[in-house]
Amino acid sequence: MSHGVYTRYVALGDSQTEGLWDGNDSAGIVGFADRLATMLDELHPGLRYANLAIRGRRIRDVLDDQLPRALAMRPDLVSICVGMNDITRPGLLFDRALADLDLMHRQLAQSGATVVTTTFPDIARIVPIGRVLTSRVLRTNEAIRSAADRHGFKLVDLYGAPSMIQPDTWSNDRVHGSTKGHILFAAAAAEALDLPGSNHDWVQASATSAQSTLRSRTYSQLLWTKNMLAPWMWHHARGISSGDGREPKRPQLDSLVG
Repeated sequence: MSHGVYTRYVALGDSQTEGLWDGNDSAGIVGFADRLATMLDELHPGLRYANLAIRGRRIRDVLDDQLPRALAMRPDLVSICVGMNDITRPGLLFDRALADLDLMHRQLAQSGATVVTTTFPDIARIVPIGRVLTSRVLRTNEAIRSAADRHGFKLVDLYGAPSMIQPDTWSNDRVHGSTKGHILFAAAAAEALDLPGSNHDWVQASATSAQSTLRSRTYSQLLWTKNMLAPWMWHHARGISSGDGREPKRPQLDSLVG
């Protein structure tokens, strides 16, 4: 990478980076990482891009599987968004997940690539059930902010952004971004990278969108139960993950055209 020109971008993570709810499996899913790659290629044509993210993946999965594959590609830009599946999963392994997150950050820092990472939004202001996860969200966000400070990562801080609590930023499960949400995430990453034309507008609540209210949060809770909790319980009861059997949508560095 030289003077902000990136030639090899690899995206790591779970369903958010894969692009779930921005499009569909039949027509194709997009997501913020694809949108960021398009921005980069428009600024400096010739970008090669890989997206190794798979829905349902946890921090350990990225550390063991995605990260070695990414580092072998010698990227000059890496985006990493992972941890929500560790935050929401019950059990006693959360401290280990944070230790794995630290190890992953240290390996990324040693790669020499520019790294873009992100905190998680205040989900308690999106769905009421989020209150039971607040302490884990705060601990994860603190670990991410500390790593960004320590290693010089580019940080997208979603936690306090007014745009992140508007209902239409989120899909029907109220956990994954909607198409609007992915557009905002990409704009936030562009600002973190100081790309030409980027700005801080993504953080502002849209005056034309519905605002978060007690009624909207209650409705969001119903949507979350139907579209997130029920499928998760079904998968958990069968001992499977939503990402089982799936391969990355862009497993190798490749150009965006041709």
